[in-house]
Amino acid sequence: MTTSPRRSTVAAAAANAGAAVAMDRFRTGIDIETKDGKTDVVTEADRLAQREVIKVIKESFPDDAIVGEEDDELKSVPDNGPAWVIDPIDGTNNYVRNIRLWGTAVAAVIDGEPVAAANVFPALGDTYTADETQAYRNGEPIAVSTEEDPQRCAVCPTIWWDFDNRDEYARATSAIVHQFGDLRRYGCAQAALSLVASGSLDGVNTNIQPNPWDTVAGVHLIRSAGGMVTDIHGDRWRHDSTGLVASSGAIHGEVLQATRAIEQLDD
Repeated sequence: MTTSPRRSTVAAAAANAGAAVAMDRFRTGIDIETKDGKTDVVTEADRLAQREVIKVIKESFPDDAIVGEEDDELKSVPDNGPAWVIDPIDGTNNYVRNIRLWGTAVAAVIDGEPVAAANVFPALGDTYTADETQAYRNGEPIAVSTEEDPQRCAVCPTIWWDFDNRDEYARATSAIVHQFGDLRRYGCAQAALSLVASGSLDGVNTNIQPNPWDTVAGVHLIRSAGGMVTDIHGDRWRHDSTGLVASSGAIHGEVLQATRAIEQLDD
């Protein structure tokens, strides 16, 4: 009897395949299109990379649902059965600006819960993976930060705030710079989440409902590395939650407070 490969193995293989397609076209002057807004950009590399990711997944799991940012794939995660959540190029704005901070994200979910993930950043030479129990960077186990002093911590406000919500963007950055030692902003949500998983960043937050392809893989990495991810109310985060608050756990209360300040919610 033929045994299917582990979903963690397929996630890594698919993410690497998509990342290779995108890397081949990086800094080649590729044409840029806009979707829903002036900063919501897409390239042919996004579409080609997504098709390569799906090809690799379908070789092992032909009947699984696919949730993807580009083309006509599903746009929400099914609550029942197996599915894959993919982003061929997370950080496309960085990609088209020739900035190396972008990656290909692949997550496997069953009944809405992530069970495997891979975030591959080929221009940086870093691959983050997680199976059912452990997270890794370039094959080595990783863990979240142990820092407990907010004044020594760096937090990233992630997921772009639209022009109609710039007051929220301002409150997000203000809360961070007043409560923590420093602020980082990367323009790539999966990179920020991966950095929390590896202990290089102490927290990530947003008050909006992010897309699953921007988050699910990174959330699984953080949890597998010992961290905590909740919604804006402090409840366990899932793919359809409002807000995303991720941290090592040691400063989660402070990151949650900063997130609630965006919407001026009382604690």
